[in-house]
Amino acid sequence: MYRIQFFIALLLLLNPLSACKGQGNGNGDPIIPDPGPGEDTSQVALYATSSDKSLLFSKVPLNFNKQNYQASNTINLNSAEKYQEMDGFGAAITGSACYNLLKMSEEDRAALLKEVFHPVEGMGYSYVRISIGCSDFSLDEYTCCDTKGIENFAIHPYDKRDLFPILKQILAINPHLKIMASPWTCPKWMKVNNLTELKPYDNWTSGQLNPRYYNDYAKYFVLYVKEMEANGFPLESITIQNEPLNRGNSASLYMGWEEQRDFIRDHLGPAFEAAGVKTRIVVFDHNFNYDNIASQRKYPLNIYADPDAARYIDGSAWHAYGGSVSELDAIHAGYPEKNIYFTEMSIGTWSAATKEECFSNDLMWNMREVCLGSINRWCRAVIMWNLLLDDKHGPYRPGGCGTCYGCIDIQSSNYRTLTRNSHYYTMAHLSKVVLPGAFRIKSSGFTAVGLYTSAFINKDGSLALVALNDSGTPIGITVNDGTHSFAWSIPPRTVASFRW
Repeated sequence: MYRIQFFIALLLLLNPLSACKGQGNGNGDPIIPDPGPGEDTSQVALYATSSDKSLLFSKVPLNFNKQNYQASNTINLNSAEKYQEMDGFGAAITGSACYNLLKMSEEDRAALLKEVFHPVEGMGYSYVRISIGCSDFSLDEYTCCDTKGIENFAIHPYDKRDLFPILKQILAINPHLKIMASPWTCPKWMKVNNLTELKPYDNWTSGQLNPRYYNDYAKYFVLYVKEMEANGFPLESITIQNEPLNRGNSASLYMGWEEQRDFIRDHLGPAFEAAGVKTRIVVFDHNFNYDNIASQRKYPLNIYADPDAARYIDGSAWHAYGGSVSELDAIHAGYPEKNIYFTEMSIGTWSAATKEECFSNDLMWNMREVCLGSINRWCRAVIMWNLLLDDKHGPYRPGGCGTCYGCIDIQSSNYRTLTRNSHYYTMAHLSKVVLPGAFRIKSSGFTAVGLYTSAFINKDGSLALVALNDSGTPIGITVNDGTHSFAWSIPPRTVASFRW
């Protein structure tokens, strides 16, 4: 019986349901929406994307086995053994992403945002990251208080003009969207060259926060959270500083772990508490290798070691531009009660010689190392970098990343032709089947070289499995949840998401 079902699955794979009902990208790559009522009787929702683009989020029909049984390649799920709760998946809504979205026609923009964010009819992206003030993907350098004196705080006109309309449109599509906000720099008048000389530092790039202004900067965060909420954008979380060990970004601020500890313990934490702010405070927000700065290794653990600081902190955030995701093993083991978030990764011209190679290689690497790699190490959310860039990698700030691709790229000649890149699909493979509030659950049994999986139970009781075959040959699996089982052969170098 198993062999018959296995060969049926292979035949279905050769002729997947890939009619181009949805909007294609500039390369003719189809996006396959859910079939309408009456068109699909599959008991298991299965979506597949291959590195050679023969499958691009293609929906493949799959049913339960007629008898529930164990095979030698069975992955067993145990929904009674739960791990971390999942908050969501998504991408950054940068100033550049907003600029490109607003260049689109209203009809095209509405269709794209529905495709990305609608929890049923789209991919269900549910967590986004925005910058507090500018980032290296903004139209200019700015903060929310560029005139000296915290009494001059105000949301910048660029954000009111560009960010607010896009967030409102996304929230209308997905009202349960979570928002994380991160500063790339404090106001320049709060900067000094270093903490020894304490000389004023009038530069967007590098510098350190003057301890004299710790209290003002805490007020800055409180005012930002309150102002965003007043405009209809409650913030789920904030990080203290994007890439605090990176002095070289176009907008940046160096902030060692001692500085974050003291700032949170003595100023930001008490300020949030006094103002009744419930937004989560998240530390670090940088690479797995701490940019090879020996004194900054185990950055979050050093902060957590101070209980007066740790009590205000929800957890830590991570990027993958350096080091290994295995670093999260030590972070979770040290303080398992603290949450872990993955908050930024991009692809770009550095990833491969051609964009096709970039898609192929990064689809595998990103799903293996970032997505499943961090989730299986207790990560609650995964957020990619720019949602939408143009074909010239921008707009971006001088000194920032001029070689990045977006999750989606748009042709600046018409602001309509779209190319969906690997990051778009890795997030979709998670967000489509793993809903906010799901729990990662235990899976055991069959393993194979190149096979990576993570299993979940959603709040509605449905189950999900996200699997990667990073090998050069098909891997046949049987999934058994104790009540139902099904079998499918994952093609070589393919991501597959299942929900039932």
